[in-house]
Amino acid sequence: YYEEQSLLHPERGGNGYRSYRESDVHLVQQIRGLLDSGLTTEIIRRILPFLDRPEEIHVHPECLTPETAELMRREADRIHQRITCLARNRDAILAYLAAVGPAAGPARQTVR
Repeated sequence: YYEEQSLLHPERGGNGYRSYRESDVHLVQQIRGLLDSGLTTEIIRRILPFLDRPEEIHVHPECLTPETAELMRREADRIHQRITCLARNRDAILAYLAAVGPAAGPARQTVR
């Protein structure tokens, strides 16, 4: 999938098998983290060439175009809306569990 999305470019052997470098493992970890944070593959594809450390995001100045900045602003707004919705859903579930009390079984405490 990452190859189809032009996020990962493994080498191919004569038999067609993909060959991954150690740096590809770190790249996949970084891509996974960015996807888990809610970024789209389109955004990741735009900024990935400028991320030079697998455990941190270091955005190169050339990546900071007005178009990319606007795309990131919209993405940040979308993520904020998701967080708000998830918090509402969590609160509704916790309120339900509090209302039904022990009949629902043991409830897990969440840390906010």
